[in-house]
Amino acid sequence: MILINKEKLDEVSLAAKSSERLRMNYNYHDSLDAPVQRMLNALELGTELAIHRHMHTAETYLLLRGKIVVIYYNNAKEETERVVLDPLAGSYGVHIPAGQWHTLEVLEPNSVIFEVKEGPYTPLGECDILK
Repeated sequence: MILINKEKLDEVSLAAKSSERLRMNYNYHDSLDAPVQRMLNALELGTELAIHRHMHTAETYLLLRGKIVVIYYNNAKEETERVVLDPLAGSYGVHIPAGQWHTLEVLEPNSVIFEVKEGPYTPLGECDILK
């Protein structure tokens, strides 16, 4: 058993703070080839996540701590929706359909999401980043 508790969130958040990208994953899947990718993703203020999509898989974010905003876009690079996740306000997560352009912004330090998507892990291609 691996407990997801305050100590684990603190550990991953500390690693994110010292990361150049200001974010850090803690994977619960055994390999990048696993059919399900499950991870904690600690996110700090200032981390930058390109507007992107996953053509072959949906993904789900559950915010365990902090506050983030998830932003959706259309193919014309126009923002179409903005959802603030804040567990203290009763907004816990989102399910992002396959092919949906999205990004997120961190609104509070020490934010941590539990992220789930189908595997195997596939790096984003140039056609999956909205420029």
